[in-house]
Amino acid sequence: MIGTPLSASSTTALLLGSGELGKEVVLELQRLGVETVAVDRYADAPAMQVAHRSHVVDMQDADALRAVLRAERPDVVVPEIEAIATDVLAELEAAQEWPLRVAPTARATVLTMNREGIRRLAAEELGLPTSPYAFVDTLEELNAAADELGWPVVLKPVMSSSGKGQSLVRSPDDLAAAWDFAQTGGRGSQSARCIVEGFVAFDTEITLLTARHVDGTLFLDPVVHRQVDGDYAESWQEAPGESTVSAEQLAQAQDVARRITDALGGHGLFGVELFLTADGVVFSEVSPRPHDTGLVTLVSQDVSEFAVHARAVLGLPVAATRWPGAAASWPVKVEGHGVPSFDGLEEAYAVDPSVQVRLFGKPRVDGERRVAVTLARGATTAEARDRARAAAAALRVTLA
Repeated sequence: MIGTPLSASSTTALLLGSGELGKEVVLELQRLGVETVAVDRYADAPAMQVAHRSHVVDMQDADALRAVLRAERPDVVVPEIEAIATDVLAELEAAQEWPLRVAPTARATVLTMNREGIRRLAAEELGLPTSPYAFVDTLEELNAAADELGWPVVLKPVMSSSGKGQSLVRSPDDLAAAWDFAQTGGRGSQSARCIVEGFVAFDTEITLLTARHVDGTLFLDPVVHRQVDGDYAESWQEAPGESTVSAEQLAQAQDVARRITDALGGHGLFGVELFLTADGVVFSEVSPRPHDTGLVTLVSQDVSEFAVHARAVLGLPVAATRWPGAAASWPVKVEGHGVPSFDGLEEAYAVDPSVQVRLFGKPRVDGERRVAVTLARGATTAEARDRARAAAAALRVTLA
């Protein structure tokens, strides 16, 4: 049963993390009559602009997070980022001071926040194919592990996301700089600890959006993506008949995704990242929530990844139908300091009638931030990608 927002019978969902992905989740929850509360570390975050209420909280501060959860007493907590004191979620879900559920589960949030937890689950408990790896706490341990794994290696903080602190290291001469960079990208008490991985020579990198819901597991069509410095730079879903993902690879990918998401449990959407190689499918990472590469589903299908997540979290069945052809997304980034303003929207929309532009509404930029995304469809994959890229190129962002 779903109640009425802002009434005694309301069904309340509290989001931890209120960026552009959280904003879309809030909108979908509100379409289903859910009262929404947006929480983030800074004021006026995108999801706060559309939620019923909001709180500014350091979500890694256990006491502060516990206090806001007890004050709101939500029916469901929806984590949207990794930087959370996840032990608090596990504690309150177990204690049941009030009927509380973490989506998909508190355990899934705890494990996936830390690369060590999810890698040990995938490789050591489930036996999924992964890159060779080691966990290191010092530069000396890193040197030894890199020599054993072979060059090049990929270094990542165990507690980071969106490519923060990540490096492809090609020689021993570059290890010290990579180690220092990793220390700037980590978060929390384990920020020094890193995972060093043997390089995977992959042909294609995909996200398999996998929804666990009341009627079973749903796989959306693979999202192919291109990354730059560990962060998504472009994603697309291919037109029927021109897929670079073979039927055999798709079956392997779905098997890997089902095994890891079944182990994590609960109801919700998972973004399962996979490498497609000449020797088979290799597991990379999993996020227990909508994925940034999945923004493309806003134009590729009748029910986006955000609507799928909202329905699954609420215990509802989900299904999705692809529109004909291909679809693509292109994130728009800006670097500097100030409040963003946008020009060129008319030119962006003029690229093609299928183009959509989403301005995220981020209140300020300090450094480099993703502030918008352009989306487009096409009869072919190349056409969709070209249209999304051209629309992004038409946008002009200024900071003041």
